[in-house]
Amino acid sequence: MFKTRHLAIVAAVGGAIACSSDAKQVQQDAQTYLDAYAQKYQTLFIESSEAQWQANTHIVEGDTTNSARVRAADEALTSFTGAIETIDSIKKYLGLKDKLTDLQVRQLDKMLYIAAGAPQTVAEVVKARIAAEAAQNETLYGYTFKIGGKDVTPNQIDSILYSSSNLTDRRNAWVSSKEVGKSLKPGLVNLRNLRNQAVQGLGYSDFFSYQVSDYGMTKQEMLDLCDTLISQLRPLYRELHTWARYELAARYKQPVPEYLPADWLPNRWAQTWEPLVNVEGLDLASAFKGKSEEWIVRAGEDFYVSLGFDSLPPVFWQKSSLYALPANSPFKKNTHASAWHMDLDKDVRSLMSVEVNPYWYNTTLHELGHIYYYMSYSNPNVPLVLRDGANRAYHEGIGTMMELASSQKKFLVGRGLASADAKVDSISQLLKTALNYAVFIPFSAGTMTRFEHDLYANNLSPDEFNSRWWKYAKEYQGVVPPTDRGEDYADGLTKTHINDDPAQYYDYALSQVLLFQLHDHISRNILKQNPHDTDYYGNKEVGTFLKNLMSPGSSRPWRDVLKETTGRPLDAMAMVEYFQPLMDWLKEQNKGRTYTL
Repeated sequence: MFKTRHLAIVAAVGGAIACSSDAKQVQQDAQTYLDAYAQKYQTLFIESSEAQWQANTHIVEGDTTNSARVRAADEALTSFTGAIETIDSIKKYLGLKDKLTDLQVRQLDKMLYIAAGAPQTVAEVVKARIAAEAAQNETLYGYTFKIGGKDVTPNQIDSILYSSSNLTDRRNAWVSSKEVGKSLKPGLVNLRNLRNQAVQGLGYSDFFSYQVSDYGMTKQEMLDLCDTLISQLRPLYRELHTWARYELAARYKQPVPEYLPADWLPNRWAQTWEPLVNVEGLDLASAFKGKSEEWIVRAGEDFYVSLGFDSLPPVFWQKSSLYALPANSPFKKNTHASAWHMDLDKDVRSLMSVEVNPYWYNTTLHELGHIYYYMSYSNPNVPLVLRDGANRAYHEGIGTMMELASSQKKFLVGRGLASADAKVDSISQLLKTALNYAVFIPFSAGTMTRFEHDLYANNLSPDEFNSRWWKYAKEYQGVVPPTDRGEDYADGLTKTHINDDPAQYYDYALSQVLLFQLHDHISRNILKQNPHDTDYYGNKEVGTFLKNLMSPGSSRPWRDVLKETTGRPLDAMAMVEYFQPLMDWLKEQNKGRTYTL
């Protein structure tokens, strides 16, 4: 029934295009097609979302029910979005773009991009890719981590790396976190090939180029932009790297290493080093004592509501999976935090494993940033297929900016999480912030982006996966493995998004520099406050600024949105300016020390 109905739509489109050269009539015909597409797309999108949700929240080892449901739902969706008839219709209308409205053209461009991800010109490849992705997710999220033969959760591994001063415990936790890579490697090799073959079916050279094209950029332009960001922040990162080498050597009573051993750092992939510093007077771990997991989420909601956003809808609380499963749970779930727009309209959910600590407080604010972005652009002015961020980096940047704002003393005092009399060392606070945000850029724009570029654009040999990953980790991050890691390991593949959200980690790098541009604008031009110590809470003007930024979704060009909101091009200079006082301090601390970057 669906196929017959779809072909009827296509036939009507073809006839209308052939018979009419009048712009008004072409627009009316195009709108009829766009509306029919959106209706069917939403129905199939919901079915796919529900299948994916179940597969991520209720994982039973050995049970293939979820993967079968995901395959069926995704095949139905891609059979529609990537249908040859769909592609032909879109291209025909784009051939008349001079007669269409800008908004109609943007929808058609997005629809063609969606089609290219799974074109039915290579239907068997698409079908195989969907099945392979479902299987890879089950391998990734169904894996049982062990330390000393005992089962441990990813949260427990993270806790050891976050706070333990015992190098043996740290080494064991780090090694355990990487064991899953061996299981993931065969599936990722297969997925790399299938993803490349799928997008080549509609003219893209490789999957990396396809993902980058959503920004209106070539892969070389994206690599150049990432290199620019790294270069702009390199002097600061070099000082941070040197400081960390000497600081951690003293902490662990070890000789100063030339490069940072990965198991010395408080994150499985060395992407953030924030826990290395505690800011006196801003001890959130103590401030959260006695709070509940639900309090963490409610506090995040309260922050957004204070700016003038609506309360989270009932469906969020009814259907989200917010908290860690009990130890005796008969099933597992994806422990990587995420936000879900189930129907591209009102059904918004989050998948988290919230615990009462600063990490999950910040993570909750980030995920709610996605949720409120969904809610903002789910309005009648934004067509269904354009209900997305201005670009993908915007979606990441909003919530992360709220993390930054919530870490500053003025905000924390206002929320009762810090004393107004607390004497906060501004340099320590800047250092902690830099170890989060500035340290992240070489990882995301460098190691991750270059590895995935090589993986897809250069068809990196599986015999080089681990060596290439560590080559980039050393080059960009100054981080080396703590033990010999041959090609029987695949340490880079343990990073979640390489498997399930691939070839777009530059999104996170761009989002970091974007958030500092937005924060700088809000601080100076709206709040009239020092960017290092702000309080967004309760300021409706800040909320209005964010709503105006978020509510158009991707219905307007992202470069226009950026120019209107910050008045500067996308670069890292706002970050450089923000951390200048820290840079001066670090240079003093590092006098006489040996630099290796």
